[in-house]
Amino acid sequence: MKIHEYQAKEICRQFGVTVPRGRPAFTVEEAVSIAEEIGYPVVVKAQIHAGGRGKGGGVKLARNRDEAKQYAWQILGMQLITHQTGPQGKKVQRILIEEAASIAKEYYAGIVLDRERGRNVVMVSTEGGMEIEQVAATAPEKIVKIWVDPAVGFRPFQARQLAYQLGLSGDSHKQATQFLLKLYDLYINSDASLVEINPLAQLGDGKIVALDAKINFDDNALDRHPYYAELRDLTEEEPAEIEASKYNLNYVKLDGNVGCMVNGAGLAMGTMDIIKYCGGEPANFLDVGGGANKDTVAAGFKIILSDPHVKAILINIFGGIVRCDRVASGVIEAVHAEKVQVPIVIRLEGTNSKEAGVMLAESGLNFTVAKDLKDAAEKVVSAAKAAA
Repeated sequence: MKIHEYQAKEICRQFGVTVPRGRPAFTVEEAVSIAEEIGYPVVVKAQIHAGGRGKGGGVKLARNRDEAKQYAWQILGMQLITHQTGPQGKKVQRILIEEAASIAKEYYAGIVLDRERGRNVVMVSTEGGMEIEQVAATAPEKIVKIWVDPAVGFRPFQARQLAYQLGLSGDSHKQATQFLLKLYDLYINSDASLVEINPLAQLGDGKIVALDAKINFDDNALDRHPYYAELRDLTEEEPAEIEASKYNLNYVKLDGNVGCMVNGAGLAMGTMDIIKYCGGEPANFLDVGGGANKDTVAAGFKIILSDPHVKAILINIFGGIVRCDRVASGVIEAVHAEKVQVPIVIRLEGTNSKEAGVMLAESGLNFTVAKDLKDAAEKVVSAAKAAA
């Protein structure tokens, strides 16, 4: 689950991570009032779940009341387009009014789980203010990483090593060391899946401050943190993804025209890959999970068909935990209930797959049953192209 910058900074404050003074505003009048309280100059920052806000015109420096009012009026309600929003952009419904900082140097700090090593990794870079993916592609040697042994945790000597790698010394080095230790404490105790500070700034007086903050939470741990769950902003999410979460379906909207319904995240990724290999474009990632039944299948159809770009649907089920005949029954009922008009290609393998094939053949519905995954991908791509 993603949250806004101002929410992430409030959590940083709770863990002792240094951030500038600031508060969110939802109206121009509220923005001016906060700016007056903080004192000029202030930064007016659009709050959306996407990076690149400054380049898109969503971050402005206001030196007085008139500029604060002007920028708040310009940014609130704007359709902000960045490299992460896509061409449609996102509507700005709230802004952060924050004290301006005298920046001497910008750095990067981040913490995430390295799934390959099975350990958390703490990263820093002297290339602050840039997208970390760009740094990794053009100058990977400038990203310094330390992997944390879960048995002992993130140790002070490791934080000191990272601070030295940033070229910091004296009081700034001590502050950066404590900053990183507190940031890791935040990451662990909030059950975050990502904590990213970009830029992490050294101010003119040597103070170390998080000028931006990004926190993503592990959805599976939100029951332990009801306060964090309340921070979810549904206006920042795809309506279909919100609907999917009600049925515990894992759905991500994509830009293609081939709808996918699969059980298992790995199989779903493989399904999308082979659709691309066969010349098609997947319209979504949809994992109905190991307990697929008629209700989840019906919900899956409804969500897939909410995308007007979908021209054909591929159902790819491997019957391990779930029996194929049970899935077939759910598909038949769902197609009747949802009045599905687009072509449907089905590939079922595993427990009771033969029985499922008979059920589909005798259903009276116009399914195309594939013999294997490649055959299914070829058939659904062909059907999507024919219907386009």
